[in-house]
Amino acid sequence: MYLSNRVNHLAESQTIAMARKTRDLIAQGADIINLTLGEPDFNTPDVIKETAKKAVDANFSFYTHVSGYLELRQAICQKFKRDNDLDFTPEEIVVSTGAKQSIANAVLCMLNPGDEVIIPAPYWVTYTEILKLSEAKPVLVQTTIDSNFKITAQQLKKAISPKTRMMIFSSPCNPSGSVYSAQELAALADVIKEHENLYVISDEIYEHINFVGKHASIAHINGMKERTLIINGVSKGFAMTGWRGGILAAPKWIAQACDKMQGQFTSATSSITQKAMYAAMLLPAESTHYMRDAFKKRRDLVVKKLNEIKGFVCNNPDGAFYVFPDVRFFLGKKYQEKTIQNTSDFCLFLLETAGVSTVPGSAFGHDTCIRISYATAEEKLQKAMDRIKQAVEKLH
Repeated sequence: MYLSNRVNHLAESQTIAMARKTRDLIAQGADIINLTLGEPDFNTPDVIKETAKKAVDANFSFYTHVSGYLELRQAICQKFKRDNDLDFTPEEIVVSTGAKQSIANAVLCMLNPGDEVIIPAPYWVTYTEILKLSEAKPVLVQTTIDSNFKITAQQLKKAISPKTRMMIFSSPCNPSGSVYSAQELAALADVIKEHENLYVISDEIYEHINFVGKHASIAHINGMKERTLIINGVSKGFAMTGWRGGILAAPKWIAQACDKMQGQFTSATSSITQKAMYAAMLLPAESTHYMRDAFKKRRDLVVKKLNEIKGFVCNNPDGAFYVFPDVRFFLGKKYQEKTIQNTSDFCLFLLETAGVSTVPGSAFGHDTCIRISYATAEEKLQKAMDRIKQAVEKLH
């Protein structure tokens, strides 16, 4: 029963834990509406599936270059130029088994024990856990619903120390749905460029689910491409979660290090997934707008319904497919003599009383909010909001 300190210190993803608990209850016959996982309910576009089928029939089933076969990396470079006005070469691209591995490669290649990493909170659950593997130290900077959960240049400047090596953030953000504008990113970049050895992991996996216009990348700001490691992939924007295709775009010396790291962990990702990714990269951005538009409609429904429930404070997220309402009004309240002490208790209350599964904000470093995913059908969302309203009215 002996396990390493490394794995013992690693926390299980609360998102995955809540999803598993939900599946167990459903398997037992419970009527649960699952709003935990960040997974589009759309099918992968047909042209992508057809490309993968042809690759199987053509026996494209052998090892590829660790970073991905050349034509795919060239297509990724074309995508960056077309959609982001960023110039990359294939040698600056590493294709991985999902964006999570891309982040892990970057962290393990760039950080040493004791290095400090600035992370705006709320943040995606995996950031801090991957840092544990590198023995780097997260420096959490709290944001508020009033600032749409975005860090300011002043907050960033205050958080930097002589040990600061990196900043990690996402835009559009999981869990808040916040989207940084080009002007906001420029202000952050001005601070970052004052520090010679400070790098940025910019998680842009939700790039295509943006409700406010063209996606802005911090790498596009003058002087920042050399400092930025862009994380992207096909899971969210192309409804390809199970395909496991992640992308890292970074300066060549960093990409080469990540290739070396990945070569010892997994080597290349699935050759068939790579062919599917190739088809996705060739698709114009507007080809997936039907998904984006559906998510926006769902967002409007959920935000409207939450704002009608006394106690929920909800902003209007500009991207991704999550809302992150403040629920501190309910903390300290009781149901059947059981007191809700924190957001974990509140999510458990919603699961058991309303039959709606959500994720506590504590998982994302922000224990006054909960995350609700609206990546499901409108009728389910409507039903879930009605159930939540009826449940919280039972609290006293």
